[in-house]
Amino acid sequence: MIHVNTNYCKGCLLCVEYCPKKVYVKSEKLSKKGVFPPEVKFPENCIKCHLCELMCPDFAIIVEDKDDK
Repeated sequence: MIHVNTNYCKGCLLCVEYCPKKVYVKSEKLSKKGVFPPEVKFPENCIKCHLCELMCPDFAIIVEDKDDK
């Protein structure tokens, strides 16, 4: 499971750019901060490499290793 905390996200979209499996897309909805955060569009493509977590400067993304939570 992938969690994006839109309260932390500043909309840089580095996760969209660096995800090797193109799990994320730019959301069409503004967040409360007035930015377009990433949207988890294709979670089934996630290989849990955690690259999105590493690239996120705001620590707004958490990728759980197990989907059963």
